[in-house]
Amino acid sequence: MNNSVRMGRVLGVPLRLHWTVPLLLLFFGYSLASQTLPAAIPDQPSSIYTVAGLAGALLLLASLLAHEAAHAITARNKGIRVQSITLWALGGMTEMGRPRAAGVAFLVAVMGPLTSLVIGAAAVGAGIGLNTLPGWEMPAAVLLWLGWVNLVVGVFNLLPAAPLDGGRVVQALMWWRTGDRDRAERSGQILGIVLIGVGWIAVLRGTLSGLWLALIGFFVMIVATAERQHATLAPALRGVRAADAMSSPVETCHDWLTVQRCIDDVAVRTPHSKVILIDFQGHPSGLLTLPRLAKVPAPQRETLRVRDVAISWARCTTCAPDDLLESVLEKLSPASGMPIVVTDGQQLVGIITERDISRLVQRRTLRGGNQ
Repeated sequence: MNNSVRMGRVLGVPLRLHWTVPLLLLFFGYSLASQTLPAAIPDQPSSIYTVAGLAGALLLLASLLAHEAAHAITARNKGIRVQSITLWALGGMTEMGRPRAAGVAFLVAVMGPLTSLVIGAAAVGAGIGLNTLPGWEMPAAVLLWLGWVNLVVGVFNLLPAAPLDGGRVVQALMWWRTGDRDRAERSGQILGIVLIGVGWIAVLRGTLSGLWLALIGFFVMIVATAERQHATLAPALRGVRAADAMSSPVETCHDWLTVQRCIDDVAVRTPHSKVILIDFQGHPSGLLTLPRLAKVPAPQRETLRVRDVAISWARCTTCAPDDLLESVLEKLSPASGMPIVVTDGQQLVGIITERDISRLVQRRTLRGGNQ
């Protein structure tokens, strides 16, 4: 979801659109205008089909947004921090913190599919009603299509396989029954493989929409695999403080140095790929990555300051030494991500990278996960 654009806010939640959203509009708009509507209402001007197809695709996008907004609003009302809603080619994703109770997790998960089912039923009912009025056949056909699609979306999302909402419902019930929030199951991976297989069979039989089904299956399988890995890591990170995982001392560089001076004095001798910048007062001011440093053109290296090519301090992920690592990782966002800079007030203490976390997990696994 990194390649998405901020598009404002929805009920106080930041809304982002992935670059694949135009593909979603094009696919459904074209399918509706070239196949569904001509079959339902033949002998209409092509311009009417095009406008109706585009309207249907936009309404579908709005209904997907409503699905995700239901998750976000429910989560926020239950005290869960919601970072953003992102719409993309396969629907939407709501980035939020983890629920602290099984009942809350169940409610957040189930509200999205229920919203889609309500929208679907309302659209079907409106379409049936409009279809009885003279001259409203085209809007009625669009609403009927929209209703059935939302009903399918609602039912599909209730399948008991993570990362679908139904899988989250099952996980919440397992959490309530066992008391183990991180217990995982393989149904998401199995469902993904099944969807990929069914999608390719449909393509081989001449149904191009099978590609969409296969793509959804691929996404489900990848995310389900990632969630299983997270569930495996979570017990090893439980109770660990940031200070227990960080590397210290941290490689630093004065932010007023030129790029060339930084390369000569710091970059060529450091074993790390990331360097913390410090200002005149000795306080952290930014994060410099060596790949970004290497991209600076040679003619500019003698005049350009490293602070001008570094990641600003406001975009860095920071925490205190006593913060629980599991909670810090849950708050990571695509805009910041790793590494995590550990500070005590304005004093730089350490840094946590992916390698540090991997080393910590391996060490605790060898010791039985409790040391």
